[in-house]
This record gives sequence, structure tokens and C-alpha cells, in this order.
Amino acid sequence: MRNIVLGKTGLDVSRIAFGTWQLGGEWGSFDEDAAVAAIRHAREQGVNFFDTAQAYGFGRSEQVLGRALADELRRDRDGLVIATKGGINPGGERPRDAGRAWLRQGVEESLRALGLEHIDLYQVHWPDPDTPAEETAGALQELVDEGKIRHAGVSNYDAAQLAAFDRTRPVETLQPPYHLFRRGIEDEVLPYTREHDIGVLAYSPLASGLLTGTLTPESTFEDSDWRANSSAFRGEMLRRNLSVVQRLKEFAAARELTVSQLAIAWVLAQRGVHVAIVGARSARNIENSLAAAEVDLSADDLAEIERITADGMSIEGAAPEGVA
Repeated sequence: MRNIVLGKTGLDVSRIAFGTWQLGGEWGSFDEDAAVAAIRHAREQGVNFFDTAQAYGFGRSEQVLGRALADELRRDRDGLVIATKGGINPGGERPRDAGRAWLRQGVEESLRALGLEHIDLYQVHWPDPDTPAEETAGALQELVDEGKIRHAGVSNYDAAQLAAFDRTRPVETLQPPYHLFRRGIEDEVLPYTREHDIGVLAYSPLASGLLTGTLTPESTFEDSDWRANSSAFRGEMLRRNLSVVQRLKEFAAARELTVSQLAIAWVLAQRGVHVAIVGARSARNIENSLAAAEVDLSADDLAEIERITADGMSIEGAAPEGVA
């Protein structure tokens, strides 16, 4: 597994981070023991970076992650980098809350759920328009000063929101959505993060399953799976993007890659992207994704991928207020 220094944090992390959104219940039912096995297998394969969030199942994914890594955390705490996120309250009157009180409560709850004394990277999950940036940034600095968190970052912020946060304390990392069908960060966000040495952890590199090569126009989802209510996974948008995926699949196969490996490798090949966050519910699915970190795409490969995906449709994902 290739490692990289995560921007100004100085953290040495695997280029693939194991993500746990799929373990919170928003993606339908899952086998918890199989998920634990997948996490442990990822660690055995060299992954040292794990990402979760307070909002994933109201702490459920944090609990699963803590259970899976408990022995490893006791044995080699400094060998693991545990990231989580707070600042939203799903189901509450105020879905986004990056105020000092809620962030502090979230950190304490995450520490208990994960079974940790400190969190390596704590991220504001979504920008909160009702809380001044200086309050959010100041609250995170207080938590750093107290030793409860080591590094502070944000998720889903645009360039202007990053700059507002930076005026109080430096943004150390950004976790944005980024994949071949969602490239909005390229115009302003990535230039800003490159200029300010902000570590970028791209989430949903497989477009929430679109780029796995396993979906068809007839695919359906459990009612508890957020994709069941998303326009990206039905109708003309799905059909058109799956046509692109089929062409990518053929291109990947000619290079002895799966389409998911190609998609992850593409994300990692973009200048300024440090890490791709990839989830799995079983050990058999994780090795395919991890192999993508070893793939080097040529300039010609990248140009052909651009040509193929030009026929795709841009999609959005889930947010605290729901899905598009």
C-alpha cells in the first residue's frame, strides 16, 4: 500500500482510506460481523487510515469501527490514523450545527463510540450557514489545545468557506465528493487546497456504486438505502451514465483493470488529491479497491478517460437535508 503525507497535517497515511458511511444504515442492511472482517482485512493489507462520522447511523459506524480495530488500537495506537466528522444532527430541527456546543458534544460522543482518548483528525461534516466560521474554527482549536483531537479539517466546503475558516485557524484537510461524474471541485476548490497545502480526502470515488460496473438500468435499492430516492440512480440519468461506465469498463479491461480500479486510480492521479476514501462491507470486496493505489495512469490514459466521460451527466449526492 502506498502512503502519502496528508498536506500540512504531517500525517503519514495510506492513499486508500477505509470509509464507513455504508455501516450507518443509510445504505440498507448489512452484516456487522462481515463489516468488521472487512475493516480488519483492510488493516492487514496496509491501510492505516480509517474515516467515519458521528452522523453515520447516530454513531453506529463509529462503534463498528472501534470494535473492529480495538485490539490494534491497544497494540499500536500511533500506527493508525482515525478520522471522524461532526457538526450535523440528522433528524434534528437544525440538521447542520457547527456551533461550539454541538461540536464539543460530538467529539465527546465520538471518543466514547470509538473507544479512543483522542481523535487524529476531526472534520466539520458540512458547512453551517448559521454559525460564523470563526466560532467553528475557534471551537476546533480549543479541542486541539485540550488534546481531544490532533488535527482539524472540514468536509463539503467550497473555496470561499475554506478561506473564511482559514482566517481563524488553518484548515488542515478537506473531504469533498469527487469522481468521474462529479467534478465541481476542479475549478476553485482544488486550486485553493493546492495553494494552501490542505490534505484532500476524496469521498465517493466510485460515485456511490455507479462506477463499480455492477449496476444496471433495472437496479433497485432497499427503502433504507438513500440511493432509492436519488435521481442519479433512475431514469435517463442512470441509463446514460451506465453507458459511459460500460465504455470505461472495456477500456479498463484492456489494461487488466476493473472499472472500479480505474475510477479510483483516476481520482488519485489528480494533482492535489492525497487520498481516496473507499468503503466495503466484506473482505472480498476490499482487495480490488486497494489494488487501485498501485495503478499509474499515463497521460494518454487520462486523456482517453476524459474523452469517454464527456458523454456522462453530472450528478449530486446526499446532504443533511436529503438527496437530489
